[in-house]
Amino acid sequence: MLQVSRRVEYALRASIVLAGRVPGERLSYRAIAALEGIPEEFLAKILRALVDAGVATSTRGPNGGFALAREPATISFLDVIEAVDGPVALNACCDRGVGCDRVSSCVMDHVWRNAEHAMLQVFRQTTLADVSTAPSLTAWAGA
Repeated sequence: MLQVSRRVEYALRASIVLAGRVPGERLSYRAIAALEGIPEEFLAKILRALVDAGVATSTRGPNGGFALAREPATISFLDVIEAVDGPVALNACCDRGVGCDRVSSCVMDHVWRNAEHAMLQVFRQTTLADVSTAPSLTAWAGA
């Protein structure tokens, strides 16, 4: 089964929560974990990766927590995915032939590359702002 990792799913969910906040407002990792039902320790590692990649910021102290590093409209799904999982490749064939010794003669190569291109386009074009305005986010307003 082709499936997005739990790490990516949680990173996107946490980023969407942050995108739905007032600019400058910070949330603790515990608050995000409670809102999204994500294990706290796992989320803390994911948020660290988002900070390291420049997608999020963190501040310590009583008013500290996490916030997005940029406007939600400038952060794509691909930015978040690559921050926590690294570069995306549909399969070894699409990873510039690394791991596949048949790439030069493979009759499926163009199919894999077209599929990867379409998938990456969706991830590049979809921003956190696109999904953070969804009606379900209004329930998080007080958290």
